This record gives sequence, C-alpha cells and structure tokens, in this order.
Amino acid sequence: MSQFDVTVIGSGPGGYVAAIRAAQLGFKTAIIEKYPTLGGTCLNVGCIPSKALLDSSEHFEKAKHEFADYGIIINEPKVDLAKMIERKNGVVEQTTKGINFLMDKNKITVFEGVGSFESATQIKVTKNDGSSETIDSKYTIIATGSKPSSLPFITLDKERVITSTEALNLKEIPKHLVVIGGGVIGLELGSVYLRLGSQVTVVEFMDKIIPGMDGSLSKELQKVLRKQGMKFELSTAVSAVERNGDSVKVTAKNKKGEEVTYESDYVLVSVGRRPYTDGLGLEKAGVELDERGRVKTNDHLQTNVSNIYAIGDVVAGAMLAHKAEEEGTFVAETLAGQKPHINYNLIPGVVYTWPEVAGVGKTEEQLKAEGVDYKVGNFPMRALGRSRASGDTDGFVKILADAKTDEVLGFHMIGARAADLVAEGVTAMEFRASAEDISRMSHAHPTYAEAVKEAALDATDKRSIHM
Repeated sequence: MSQFDVTVIGSGPGGYVAAIRAAQLGFKTAIIEKYPTLGGTCLNVGCIPSKALLDSSEHFEKAKHEFADYGIIINEPKVDLAKMIERKNGVVEQTTKGINFLMDKNKITVFEGVGSFESATQIKVTKNDGSSETIDSKYTIIATGSKPSSLPFITLDKERVITSTEALNLKEIPKHLVVIGGGVIGLELGSVYLRLGSQVTVVEFMDKIIPGMDGSLSKELQKVLRKQGMKFELSTAVSAVERNGDSVKVTAKNKKGEEVTYESDYVLVSVGRRPYTDGLGLEKAGVELDERGRVKTNDHLQTNVSNIYAIGDVVAGAMLAHKAEEEGTFVAETLAGQKPHINYNLIPGVVYTWPEVAGVGKTEEQLKAEGVDYKVGNFPMRALGRSRASGDTDGFVKILADAKTDEVLGFHMIGARAADLVAEGVTAMEFRASAEDISRMSHAHPTYAEAVKEAALDATDKRSIHM
C-alpha cells in the first residue's frame, strides 16, 4: 500500500494549491481527482472558461457597437459561436496542463479516480475502468468543491433547461435566455449571450441582484445592465419550469402576487451551488457534516477527525476560488507547525460583467446593522480622464471608513478593471490603513486607479480634487 504524509481529494484551486504548498514544506504528497483533467470546476467549467467567453463576447460587443466611435470602420461583424467555444476550450486545456506541470515539478503523485474513505487514514481510489487501489495517508485534506444547485420542481435536462456547465458549450445563441437567479454566475453568463444577441431576462427571488454585495453596487449594476438591454424581474418567485420541444415556459409569482409566465428557448438555472461530498465515504472516517451538508470544521479547518481537514466550497464561507486557495495554504502550513492566518473579512468578491464589480470588507448595510459610526467617500468613474479616453465611464469607487479613526472598513467599486483594483483595497485594509493613507499615495495619471485616491480624499474630509 502506498503511503503519503498528505493526500488531497480534489484538484480545484484549493486542492492543487494545498498539495503544492504541502510538497514545498517537505510532505510526501498525493492528490486524487476523479476527472481526466486537473483544476476542478474553476479551471474546467467555471472561472476560466466563463472569462474566456466573457472576453470574446466583449470584443464582439465593442466591434459591433463601439468601434465606429473610435474611428474604426469595419464590415458588420458576425459571431462564430463554435470558434468562441473552441478558443475557450483551448484556454482551458492550456491552463489545466499547467497544473499537470506543477504536479510534476513538485513531485506530487496524481491518482485519477474517485477517492473515498475506508477509514480515517486509508483512502480507496476507484478508477474509471472499475479497478481500485487503497493508499494510506497520515493527513487528508478534503477539497471536493461544489456543484450547481437547482430547485426541487425543476428538471435539468441539460439541453434547454441548463446549468452554468452546459451554458459554456451551447451550439447556438439563444433567442431568449431566461436566467433564474440574479447572482454572480447568472449575470456573467447572461452578459455573454446578451452581447451575442440574445434577449436575456433575469428572474430573481430577492428584491435586488448580487444581494451579498454592497447595495449601491447592486443598484448601479442593474442600471448599467438594463441600459445594455438585460431585463430584470425582481421579487419574483419561480414555481414551475416546463419544456415543450424547443420551448421552455417559466411560471412565477411577482411581487404583487400575480402569476406571470416567461417563454424562452433556453433557461439557465443559476440559484447557487451546493457542497459536493457524494461518494466520499465520510461516514467510514467518522467525519461530520453540518445542517447544510458542508463538512464541519474548527478555526483550523480541522474536522472532528483530527487528521482530516477540509477547505473551499465544501466548508462554510464564500464559495470563491481564491478563498479556497488561501485555505489550502493555511492547512498545509498548519500541518507543518506554522502559524498562518486568514482574515475572511478581507476575501474580495468580484462580478466579471462589464463594467466589473468588486468589493471587500464591510458593506454599508453591515455597518448600519452593527451600529458602526462610519463615513463614506465616493468618486464617479466618469470624472476620470482615463475613463473618458477609453469610453468606460460607468460606475464609481466607494470607500467606507471609521468616522473616528479613519480606518478603511470597506472598499466597493464598479467600473473598468475593478477586479484588479480591488487588490488595492485589500492591501490597504490588511495593513489597517486609513482613508487618508490612501489619499496621500501617488497614483499614476491617467489611470482608473486615480478614482481610488479620489474616493479616499472624499472619505477623508470631502476634498476630492476632480469632483
């Protein structure tokens, strides 16, 4: 029987990072993945492929509607969806092969098959051909991620009633795409097909989209997406989804209590994700789950079985690839006797629509609920020379700071390159910077980042220069 110091079940961002860090720290490490390619949901059917399609659709949108404004005259552009999908697949293949390289580089043993516990220290790997082998591991890290959720009355046929996985490989552009759920995934994939020519209707149970983010971001994003042509039906509860041939009817109740229906050729069910623990054999190891089906862990991400840990989407907290990566590093370093830390308040969230949306720290709603005395600094992207030059004038930067100490408590942004610029807010808050600290840093001109400095100036004492 092969023996390892650390075995990781699942090769997504959390799993492969945990394995690499464990190997770097001198542990004999193995990783188990049931699919033929490494990288998990994120690299294969999530973060990476969706961003590839978002970029392709954004180029088409600009060519069709904006090039003329820049003095670029071209013939009417056309969409080659198959080519877009092919490019997306190429990006995925290149990225997943990179993980294979990293496994080899760090001398990590890779097992292809389903990993399931036989005991707290023994893991059976069942391969696709039905054969199996059992390995012994001193420590195990569960990193099996999540799967798309649905609603109990919806039948996902994966042809017309689809999840995000199928939305990445459609053979045609929908005439009308109904998106059930106004969260990150639904809005991103809805944006892809909106740009390519689909009519897109978002049906959301709550009274706002991206409900976990700052309310001002939700309002601004809805306004911008509506301007782009996306339709929204908020405070609307879906009660039935029925397919008839190539048509799908969605039945719901709106906020007035009236029954409404939406006819479409495709329905994307995007109502969140659920932790994936199927087939792990947790009962044989004695690992406990919580009431929501997540693996229960303590502050060290240790389960009730002392040598078994869990990270990423399969445990409590935000289902974000970068959160899983931090946890993977955390566990590996904990096993090595180090004292790592994760500040969960400073894990940023991003929506890759255009403009992008990003936030970190406390939202204004949270500060109000907690009774914190705070102040707000705002700066609109339209006031920046760089934004006017690129034509990306939608959005703003919003900084929340403690009213007495001026410490930055929240950083929220909608605008061009918000996904990258949120790192400035994370850095500042990790070092417990004040709004004045940010305002006194030199920001290159002309850049989108200048909006951060201006918002900090506005938060400090309402002395924004360009507003």
